[in-house]
Amino acid sequence: MTKVFITGATGYIGGDALYVIANTYPDLAITALVRNSDKGAKIAAQYTKIKLVYGNLDNADILTEETAKADITLHFADSDHVAGANAIVAGLAQKQTPGYLIHTSGTGILGGADWDNKTFGTLSEKVYDDWDGLGEVTSFPDHWSHRDIDKIVLAASSKNPGNVFTAIVTPPTIYGPGRGPDNQRSHQVPELTKNTLSRGKGFHVGDGKNVWHEVHVQDLSNVYLALVTAARQPGGGKATWNDEGYYFAESGEFVWGDISKAIAKAAADRKLIASTELDSVSAEEADKFTRKGSYIWGTNSRGKAIRARKLLGWEPKQKSLVDTIEDLVVREAKALGLAKTHQEVASG
Repeated sequence: MTKVFITGATGYIGGDALYVIANTYPDLAITALVRNSDKGAKIAAQYTKIKLVYGNLDNADILTEETAKADITLHFADSDHVAGANAIVAGLAQKQTPGYLIHTSGTGILGGADWDNKTFGTLSEKVYDDWDGLGEVTSFPDHWSHRDIDKIVLAASSKNPGNVFTAIVTPPTIYGPGRGPDNQRSHQVPELTKNTLSRGKGFHVGDGKNVWHEVHVQDLSNVYLALVTAARQPGGGKATWNDEGYYFAESGEFVWGDISKAIAKAAADRKLIASTELDSVSAEEADKFTRKGSYIWGTNSRGKAIRARKLLGWEPKQKSLVDTIEDLVVREAKALGLAKTHQEVASG
């Protein structure tokens, strides 16, 4: 029986990936790290067979022990927690049988040049990829976002060659409602929507011409599923691992200013804001709306997903980001108490 250890199972990405993996492979022996009994109860309510261990990413002994026992470790909890990543790699180093680590990073790493140059809201023509451009992607400057953890994961196999196999999944802007046991809300576009509704007017950072790639959370989960499937096969299946185990996941590009326009239009159509007019805000203003608002709404992050398509047969199938905006505006308005729920409408 394949043993799986998972962190971040109640999070947005991890929860949705767990949903598709556990339902596709009910024979897996899954152990989930959870912070407290409330989180644990939410997992137990949805998955009666999952074993729970209580702790967090600062509990190095737990992470190392559970990783050492697992055939596959899925790390979703925090892409910037150095001690947690080191503890997981320490567990891999103890293994006498093949062990696989599938780690979650993020294409925020591709915005490093904009951050360094303080260019927000401007278009960059630079497009990265995970095939011909892999060497560039795996050798970014050390101070760029997520890079320190990526380096730890990329180096893991050298500590136990032949027994350790790693893959880094690097999603861009993720959207769509999740199917996990707790958090089912993404961050970047919902926060943009919430702040548009709260301030009563749409906005973009600078000129709003910067570009990111996008992926629906359910399409993203299928990348994790494909990697788990490969890890269960002799030699790691069709996937590439370790130095070539780096996977972008995207279904196309969008311009942030266009998303701001779509949000403002959907909100104005529902009389939630007065007009579709947009403000241009500075990086400093954006940071006041949400943590690193200038980064998540103002940089460029363009990374083409070639590896998953070529090797794993992955193809995104869900609707585009812009096609989800109207539903998102309604959800965020309800959360802010600005729109009636179905139950409230029915009761008059």
